[in-house]
Amino acid sequence: MNKLKTVLLIATLFATTLPLCAQRARVSPHETTSAVIGDRRTGCRITITYGRPYSKDPRSGEVRKIWGGLVPYGKAWRLGADEATLLIAQQPLLFGEVTLPAGAYTLYMIPAEGEGSKLAFSTALGGWGIPVDESHDLVRVPVKKDNLDKSVDQFTVTIANNPAGGGTLKFSWENTEYSLPFTVKK
Repeated sequence: MNKLKTVLLIATLFATTLPLCAQRARVSPHETTSAVIGDRRTGCRITITYGRPYSKDPRSGEVRKIWGGLVPYGKAWRLGADEATLLIAQQPLLFGEVTLPAGAYTLYMIPAEGEGSKLAFSTALGGWGIPVDESHDLVRVPVKKDNLDKSVDQFTVTIANNPAGGGTLKFSWENTEYSLPFTVKK
């Protein structure tokens, strides 16, 4: 009986530590940003967890060209570093005429050199950020691209509450900011 308990204990330890060994090492710091859109008691909480890479290469320390370089135009980009970026919305969100049901989604972007960049909401959860799995996209919505006056050294995501109603998702890095206004569907 003791041998059986020992074998079961070793098998359990092995099974529980195997996923830890299979995880990849993070290269960038991670952050969770959250905001309540609307009334703080009855509004919609939106939470985004993402990796925050720097403009400097983590190995060489050399400053990299981000948009059109590290992040190529016209290809799916994981919107951060390491694990896939995760968005959780407590209520449905409206992006123009497009409705995103309440729930959890992986975010990624398809940046364009000029206009035409899109933000994708995918139902594939829990993966590493690359390669981007485009087969589970629920919706893709256009994002607005603006130039920043001051360069941003570290990729940053913000959720801004709009006093007139709704909010805006913002993605800033290097000298560019992408934004996407939304409202909460009642």
